[in-house]
Amino acid sequence: MPEFLKLLPPERALTRLLGHFSVRPEPEEVDTAFALGRVTTGPVFAPHPLPSFSRSTVDGFAVRAADTYGASESLPAYLKLSGEIPMGAAPGFSIERAHCALIHTGGMLPDGADGVAMVEHTQTTGEGEVELLRAVAVGENILKEGEDVQTGQEVIAAGTRLRPAEIGGLMALGITRIPVARKPRVGVLSSGDEVVPPGTNLAPGQVRDVNAYTLSALVESGGGVPRRYGILPDQAQPMHSAAERALSESDLVVITAGSSASARDLTAQVINQLGPPGVLVHGVDVRPGKPTILAVCNGKPVIGLPGNPVSALVIAWLFVTPVLEALQGLRRGLPRPAVAARLTVNLPSQAGREDWVAVRLLPDAEGFLAEPVFGKSNLIFTLARADGLVRIPPDATGLAAGELVDVVFL
Repeated sequence: MPEFLKLLPPERALTRLLGHFSVRPEPEEVDTAFALGRVTTGPVFAPHPLPSFSRSTVDGFAVRAADTYGASESLPAYLKLSGEIPMGAAPGFSIERAHCALIHTGGMLPDGADGVAMVEHTQTTGEGEVELLRAVAVGENILKEGEDVQTGQEVIAAGTRLRPAEIGGLMALGITRIPVARKPRVGVLSSGDEVVPPGTNLAPGQVRDVNAYTLSALVESGGGVPRRYGILPDQAQPMHSAAERALSESDLVVITAGSSASARDLTAQVINQLGPPGVLVHGVDVRPGKPTILAVCNGKPVIGLPGNPVSALVIAWLFVTPVLEALQGLRRGLPRPAVAARLTVNLPSQAGREDWVAVRLLPDAEGFLAEPVFGKSNLIFTLARADGLVRIPPDATGLAAGELVDVVFL
């Protein structure tokens, strides 16, 4: 049985892989309305202030704050009504001393006004006169011009994945086209003499192809474009031909090998023939997924995954997803979404190895409980039943029941 090379911790293995290929995302301009999830290739600067004018945040009366000082229910202030401020247009008058104007939420603040009295704190006492029952501070109930962003301010950094908030901000600034990184093309290859397409009626000893579809879904969710190159037999020539073609047509190639050690060894041989420097890591000190292969061939990353579906998906989450992020120029260092929960049982582990355990989240009076979903690495519903993963660090021999852990969402 072939031996693995020296096992590396996952973080060191990933650092080695990322350090062997250069990242220059290719920009393309897209409609901002359809840019959700895309990654910016350069910083975005505000072409004008936002808000572009000072406006009211409430329904009420635009006032000069100095005219309201000392006003109370027992000693109200009285102001002359100058008129009503139209929505969607500039006021045709300014606020003079001891005057006010009816204004609606979002209305433009007239010259001379520096605050807004909420309508709930006023009464109309007669024709053209308003009674104020509370004083108004300078800046109260208004948004000032440029309070959100100033002209020329960087509002979105390069390498930002656009969320709904960024889409809205860009539209508020009138930026309807945005340069983003082209979606990485990912070649997905399945191998195994026992693997058949999902629509096949199974013969004895056969299994349906799971990995090509879970990995394609993971690639899509990470911002890439997957292309499946079919199911390959555990033979060097067909695997090499398909991998060579995928490498020429893709930015990243992912190969899932058969479950046997000989199949994994064959995958490493094929990858080494695709171009220099070849295999960088053959074996990662992690469970599940020890027989992981990380390589760079002719400047492009190539990742060999275990054949078992759970191992393949967990390892893809640990390595394929960060590579996809790097290919898009996404800024690193942000934590993955997670929630704190308390373990329901003890989780043993082997010291020196990083373990990832699937768990489901159960509501609890104090938050959430993390209940492990135990299952072998070839049982895909182990992950389908889970909400996330718990990491057991390599310097621990396990985690105790009741311990607070971070459940990282899948």
